[in-house]
Amino acid sequence: MVNTPSYTRPRFDEAVEAWKTRLRLLGLPPDLVWVFDENLCFEKGQGEVRFGYQLAFTPPPPDAERIAYDHFSELNAPLVFYRAGSSQGKSVCLLLCDKWFENKNEAQGFSMRADWFMAFRTGPLQEIEEIKDKQRWLSRMVRDRPIHDLDFCMTLQAIHETLAHGRVLTAYERYALKLMHGWRKLVGTPD
Repeated sequence: MVNTPSYTRPRFDEAVEAWKTRLRLLGLPPDLVWVFDENLCFEKGQGEVRFGYQLAFTPPPPDAERIAYDHFSELNAPLVFYRAGSSQGKSVCLLLCDKWFENKNEAQGFSMRADWFMAFRTGPLQEIEEIKDKQRWLSRMVRDRPIHDLDFCMTLQAIHETLAHGRVLTAYERYALKLMHGWRKLVGTPD
């Protein structure tokens, strides 16, 4: 017997409009900058960790946020519109998805939409720096990051795999592709 979900996810455009409406009601910028895992930049400072983002070194392809939404919509886990802060008059946003968000609530900053199995987290009023110095981005923290919610965001690698193959690849398929490319280089056949 197949369990059918008790929710219906809206089209991407409808979900984004609901998100922008929520941001406007709270006096936050409704113009969005979408970022992904490779765009995040945590930097260790003196006794603190600074959070920023970059788009110069790993820019998301067009419609990356729609691809992430479509992929996450297939999962039976809460999909979260997450605002990390503001930058240059825009809201810096990510899409997150995992069962870990099922028990999140208003006290934790998450506004749940049970009919969509979705949450909105408008986040802090802080301004986030866009990192344009490549050395700062290269020396960023990639493990033990302090904002664990962001561990559940989509990677640009997954976006590019979806564009190339129509879906996110398994670890085995990624390994097989690397092996094939290495073999072709070794025997001198073109890709």
